[in-house]
Amino acid sequence: MTNAPLFVLAAYVAGATPSAYWIGRFLYGKDLRTLGSCNLGATNALRVLGWRAAVSVFVVDIFKGFAPVWWFPGLDDQTAVWWTVVYGAAAIVGHVFSFWVGFRGGKGVATSAGVLGAVAPVAVVAGAGAWVVVLVVTRMVSVASMVAAVTVGVAGLFIPGLGVWSKAFLGFIAVFVVWAHRFNIRRLLAGEEPRIDANFGRDGAVE
Repeated sequence: MTNAPLFVLAAYVAGATPSAYWIGRFLYGKDLRTLGSCNLGATNALRVLGWRAAVSVFVVDIFKGFAPVWWFPGLDDQTAVWWTVVYGAAAIVGHVFSFWVGFRGGKGVATSAGVLGAVAPVAVVAGAGAWVVVLVVTRMVSVASMVAAVTVGVAGLFIPGLGVWSKAFLGFIAVFVVWAHRFNIRRLLAGEEPRIDANFGRDGAVE
């Protein structure tokens, strides 16, 4: 009998690891749920705590998405691609809805990048390129993240050998990331979305 359901739960728990909360709380004495954008992700860590904390959060969030997709299918001897998709989705959902912090979390960008690094690294390269270009032009992490997610979804359609399940998963991630930024979209439409500038990482400033 397969242990895949247990691995799905483990993927969710891995994704739910609230790196931004723990790093902020135990290393800086600050609760990111109440500062900056109140979001538990690398961008808010950068905004409130500075680049060192942001890099730490980013690395952990990527790893917790990559690890379940890369390791769990082999540990359970699963060959069906759709289990890989399920493990990845569970990790992303865990990050966005972490049981450790009242089912709150981040927006899933770094964790999704980790998942995609194991599923479709070529698409990740395309998305990363789009992210850098858009960030330089707009200085808005939210816009860069949404464009990168959509780029990954579109790029997946043209990658040779990528199965239907994997292509559908890339599309799901694109939609999910945009949905997770729905409040940013409202601020964008209102002209209130913060940009990265010299004040990021200084006393919780967002502008």
